[in-house]
Amino acid sequence: IGVSATSAPSARFKHTAVWTGTEMVIWGGDINIPSNGTPTNSGARYNPSPNAWTPSSSLGVPSARMDHSAVWTGTKMVVWGGKNGDGVLNDGGAYTPPTGPLIPGTEGFWSATQTTGAPAARHQHTAIWTGSKMIVWGGLDSAYEPINTGGIYDPATNAWTSLSTTGAPSARTGHTAVWTGTHMVIFGGSDTEVPGSAADLLADGAAY
Repeated sequence: IGVSATSAPSARFKHTAVWTGTEMVIWGGDINIPSNGTPTNSGARYNPSPNAWTPSSSLGVPSARMDHSAVWTGTKMVVWGGKNGDGVLNDGGAYTPPTGPLIPGTEGFWSATQTTGAPAARHQHTAIWTGSKMIVWGGLDSAYEPINTGGIYDPATNAWTSLSTTGAPSARTGHTAVWTGTHMVIFGGSDTEVPGSAADLLADGAAY
């Protein structure tokens, strides 16, 4: 069954998507390939059951971006980091979609994530949800250099705490991260923004 094109969001890539349990929520990304692209801060909710789209809220929406991260907390989609025409970002937002059927005019709302104590700006990083907190790690910094730092965000208190660098793996981007229930495991990636050879690729990782 094809996804309905009626009321679908604009074409894009480098966006994020989360599953709420009943809907897919997509947000952000690049809507124009030439030059440095055109980041967007638009999004939409898709419900497979009626095969229908509804726009996500623009109330309090974060600035346009791409190469950001997104996690689903159980009640909110938290987006963070990424880049746009102004540079690399260390802010984000938490989107609370409405419950119930897809009804125009009930698009939910956004709230800003705290920037005090937030990790350094980055893009092409990873983010996982532990069940109570979001952990972001790695990626490219504002100089487009790989980093091996991160942070822990608690939506309940809208506060950040630093992520330990003790025993952290080497700086990287393009890696993967999963949550095991007790640990965040990262693996692979590259030690440069644009790998030029197999020597730039990594075959190691670590569990936090």
